[in-house]
Amino acid sequence: MAVTHWNKLGAYLKETQILGSIQNTLYWDQNTGMPKKGASWRSEQLTYIAKVLHERNSSEEFSNLIQSAKNELSDIERNSDNQLFIKDKERNISLLLKEFNKERNLDPQLVESLAKAKSKGYESWQEAKEKSDFKIFLPFFEDLVKLRIEEAKQISIQCSPWETLAQPFEPELNLKWLYKIFQPLKETIPGLIRTINKSQKNHWNLSPESQKNLCSKLLDEFGRDIDLVVVGQSPHPFSITLGPNDFRITTRIVEGEPLSSFLATAHEWGHSIYEQGLPSQSHQWFAWPLGQATSMGIHESQSLFWENRIVKSKSFSKRFFKKFVSAGCSLNNYLELWKSINHLEAGLNRVEADELTYGLHILIRTELEIDLIERGLPAEDIPTEWNKRYDELLGIKPSNDSEGCLQDVHWSEGAFGYFPSYLLGHVISAQISNQMERDIGLIENLIENGEYQKIIFWLKNNVHKYGRSVNCMELVRAVTNEELSPNYFINHLRSKINDFC
Repeated sequence: MAVTHWNKLGAYLKETQILGSIQNTLYWDQNTGMPKKGASWRSEQLTYIAKVLHERNSSEEFSNLIQSAKNELSDIERNSDNQLFIKDKERNISLLLKEFNKERNLDPQLVESLAKAKSKGYESWQEAKEKSDFKIFLPFFEDLVKLRIEEAKQISIQCSPWETLAQPFEPELNLKWLYKIFQPLKETIPGLIRTINKSQKNHWNLSPESQKNLCSKLLDEFGRDIDLVVVGQSPHPFSITLGPNDFRITTRIVEGEPLSSFLATAHEWGHSIYEQGLPSQSHQWFAWPLGQATSMGIHESQSLFWENRIVKSKSFSKRFFKKFVSAGCSLNNYLELWKSINHLEAGLNRVEADELTYGLHILIRTELEIDLIERGLPAEDIPTEWNKRYDELLGIKPSNDSEGCLQDVHWSEGAFGYFPSYLLGHVISAQISNQMERDIGLIENLIENGEYQKIIFWLKNNVHKYGRSVNCMELVRAVTNEELSPNYFINHLRSKINDFC
């Protein structure tokens, strides 16, 4: 039978998704090519689209379309042949209703205020970072904190304010579960750091042009379709999907860090290949919820897999060493390249951090966010608290705000609740990688043989295929037959340290 109400709902969602993709395109341009003086007008554009999207996502018309599709679904005859088909549709309806109720509870004026605050926050953050002065960003930051707390109050009475803000990134996350995963890491990693042999870092460099060429060769190695994936540059690397056949990633060249752009490209490729592998049969023009990412923790597990398990492997250094030499690398052999890529040392910058110390960067940010949103930490105290916690956990202190609390873009966009996804990504990646090796062989061997498509095929069929049909915890359980545990990641870190001893 013709599912007419379902098709009407799909058409409505497609229009909404077109608007969302226009919003994403403006965001891409803002970060990659927009002149600074265009910021004010861009703020007006993004605010207007946010207003229109909120109106569509909370309208009576949308509510009626969802309800009509739901009623139509309940009338369909159920048998073994269409049971899974109906189950997928019911999950789509459930997720749409959840999002609709969230949007309906939000004051439209708050939505506009948040859109303006994000745009102004990003603009002020750029200036503050450039001048290394948190006070420039402070008033806009305070406004974002205040608005986000108000948003949390309007959306939910079931979760705490910070938990509420974290839901879009990690559905069904709660603080009790998060502490259960993070606390063993906080207790273990500082001790592991003290066991590493502090070796001298090889100081070498590559020209910006050579770095760009290497990044392009890296994506070619992985099988990038140049008609599908475009690479740009931005102050902070990111991946974004603008349409069903339009995937964008960015990287950045860091002076004196010849591997920074390379690793960032691998990381963002992981995000993009996940987006490319999401299910398409359950949605029209990637508009339905089931065609979207499970969570940011799963998203980060995919980017960190390509960055850490692939590019930081010995086999990869062995395969790629000649390309580095041709680009001007002064290292003597692939083992020196591998040691450079995996150099373990506490540093101030999260993006440049090694696997061992990275988790502490995230723990500090997560705890600061929770203190800001739930425990009344004044925003003006962030630089002091940031430096204090870095000293306690990593034994180092930033000398200025740019290398300290202003280094990340997330807070300038009010993205509270996002940071834990990075560390969850490490934990998930380690557990999923273990299962992958059980199924198709050692990752080192797969890389040595250049079997990237075999890896992508496994990921697509075991991780990417779920979309939003499950949450993060359910996906890990489905793939590995175990609950998510920090132990796989801790064991991976111990193994890496042993390789260097």
